[in-house]
Amino acid sequence: MKKKSGLWLTVAPLYIFTIIFVVGPLLYMFVLSFCTRGENYETILEFTFDNYKKIAEPVYRTTFLQSIKLAFSTTIFVGIIGYPFGYFMAKLPSDKKKLMMALIMIPFWTSSLVRMYGWSILLQSNGILDKILMGIGITQKPLKLLYTYPAVLSGMVYALLPFMILAVYSSAEKMDWSLVEAARDLGASAWKAFWTVTWKLTLPGFMSGIVLTFVPSMGLFFVADILGGNKVVLVGNVIQEQLTKGRNWPFAAALSVILMIMTSLFIAVYRKVTGARELEGLF
Repeated sequence: MKKKSGLWLTVAPLYIFTIIFVVGPLLYMFVLSFCTRGENYETILEFTFDNYKKIAEPVYRTTFLQSIKLAFSTTIFVGIIGYPFGYFMAKLPSDKKKLMMALIMIPFWTSSLVRMYGWSILLQSNGILDKILMGIGITQKPLKLLYTYPAVLSGMVYALLPFMILAVYSSAEKMDWSLVEAARDLGASAWKAFWTVTWKLTLPGFMSGIVLTFVPSMGLFFVADILGGNKVVLVGNVIQEQLTKGRNWPFAAALSVILMIMTSLFIAVYRKVTGARELEGLF
């Protein structure tokens, strides 16, 4: 009996923290999404579906579609760049691994906002990139790179790429490379050995990297705000605008609930896919 009591005292702080700082705010946001905004911008506890009906309007529907498109594009580019980077990083000697890890972690020592403003300076007309391109003769006049979709996509890839690299590196670094050698000894080509052994063993890390990329890219509104101006508007930008300028907290809460449901569905699909693959591995 004393053992169970001691165990409860150990886990109680975790439950209390989760209820106060996770479950509580989520419930508050859910309830708020069904409230009504008053004429003086106050929130009235009057049940309504109008906030969710408003999301179906073309302007907000387009914003959600654009956010999903950007999230998928970001995830694809991050996967293409991050997987080989993390894979080959795991095969480096120990001293070079430490150097590469330091180079990946150093940007995290600086605020994301500062780094995004650095990108805006780099991409602005007559900026550093323009001068380099004109200096080597690739372009003849300044390019309009800033406040475009490619600029926002570049910023998203830059911000989220380390998560994919570290996730893949973690899987590849723990992999038993003797299995690859065994596949080669049994006659498998380098490509077949990679596809049948390496890819399957590093897939959990790759899938984790996809989740760590796709989910945040739906809400990194400051990247679109700094690099896209008002030309690239994401759901996060709309939520921020409703909270600060429109002062429509119920509608902002409804947008947040829909965004949370979308990301939760993506995570559920990820868990189902990875769970199915783990079961296949058992047989």
